[in-house]
Amino acid sequence: MFLEFSGAAQEVTGSCHLLHVGDRTILLDCGLFQGKRSESRARNERLPARPNRIDAVILSHAHIDHAGRLPFLVREGYDHAIHATAATRDLCAIMLADSANIQVKDAEWLSRRQRAHAEPLYEPDDVTRTLKLMEGHPYDRWFDVVPGVRAKFVEAGHILGSASVVVEVTDGGTTRRLVFSGDVGRSGLAIIRDPQPPLDADADAVILESTYGDRDHSAIDDARAELGRVVRETAKRGGKVIIPAFAVGRVQELVYDLHVLARAGEIPALPIYVDSPLATSATHVFEAHPECFDRNEDLVRAVDKLFRFDLVRYTRDVQESKGLNALRGPMVIISPSGMAESGRVLHHLANAVSDARNTILVVGFMAEHTLGRRIVERQATLRILGDEYPLAAQVEILNGYSAHGDRGELQRWLDAVRRGSPRLRTVYLVHGEAGAQASFAARLRAAGYAVEIPAPGDRHPL
Repeated sequence: MFLEFSGAAQEVTGSCHLLHVGDRTILLDCGLFQGKRSESRARNERLPARPNRIDAVILSHAHIDHAGRLPFLVREGYDHAIHATAATRDLCAIMLADSANIQVKDAEWLSRRQRAHAEPLYEPDDVTRTLKLMEGHPYDRWFDVVPGVRAKFVEAGHILGSASVVVEVTDGGTTRRLVFSGDVGRSGLAIIRDPQPPLDADADAVILESTYGDRDHSAIDDARAELGRVVRETAKRGGKVIIPAFAVGRVQELVYDLHVLARAGEIPALPIYVDSPLATSATHVFEAHPECFDRNEDLVRAVDKLFRFDLVRYTRDVQESKGLNALRGPMVIISPSGMAESGRVLHHLANAVSDARNTILVVGFMAEHTLGRRIVERQATLRILGDEYPLAAQVEILNGYSAHGDRGELQRWLDAVRRGSPRLRTVYLVHGEAGAQASFAARLRAAGYAVEIPAPGDRHPL
């Protein structure tokens, strides 16, 4: 029994880890690498193992950096089960289809620009075949993965359907348990339930994300109040608030909080546009899974329609999206992608960044080499869609909206796992940039943990 680390090892994207048990291989996630186009393309084409040697996939959640290579895996010949929660399966139906369309369009663009044929990583038919392999499981119930291996999902509190995974392996009379954190959310996030550490895991090892292992977030309630402040101040200037946001999770959180603020009279009655077919479809999936909602929240108890109120409007049509840039006066435009690397938000940013009345509101992690990171750094000139724009708009950063736990929250989650795992030997830090991982490792070692920061290709016995 051993672990092999492939993606999100000493970096953030491309989550993918392998569990080898005898002659069986199980993938934990199979995500897309994101960042510089040329580098990520080459890496995404290298699967962690031959598809015919992989016996099962366990998926923590639907974000593309965790699920985005599944259709490529299937295209290359994988035909076994993909285990996920029911909500993750339903979100993958729309997110992977969207990713496939992007793959096809990118390939067409590259073929025209380079005057050479470029294959998409996968196409819509590959997504259809992938979804047929997905098996939805409830939380907190064991299911069989392969002979000698069973697993269960535990609420991770990151996005709808997200899970940490407990895997139990029996081989040659020896039983070991592994906990894979997936992405751990924050207590008090809007809509979804709080993270539930697997208290009875009895784990030998933990694979733990470390995205924000070097910092603390502001309070979640402060984020809502700050959102209200930004909207009020921008509206007073007559400007627009442009929010690059992940279509799944972050968009719904923002609409939820704007709903709360509007009901309380804490923002003016200005139009709020959710400009994204994907975000609109994702909202429908949220509405189909109220069993995942946190029933302790006031708005969840007070209204039936969390994401639909008088001020909010959802746009699917391209022409309607383009028309938003011709509108004047205060408004909020929420549009993917979350790191401002693609999608309709690029057109809104190009239209807005050079006007000092406007605000670019950053509400999530921005990876290196992305336009979002350059906005966070407040670079004087931004390159958007091939053109240069001076940055004159206000830039506001609300870290309280992060769906990832900060260093304190991650350690408290891990401490809870350790209390139920007297034989815990090693914590493997993944899904983090070098500085965050080094800082978090030092913190955990000071608390008595044995910590490893595996590199791609590293193997460790379980």
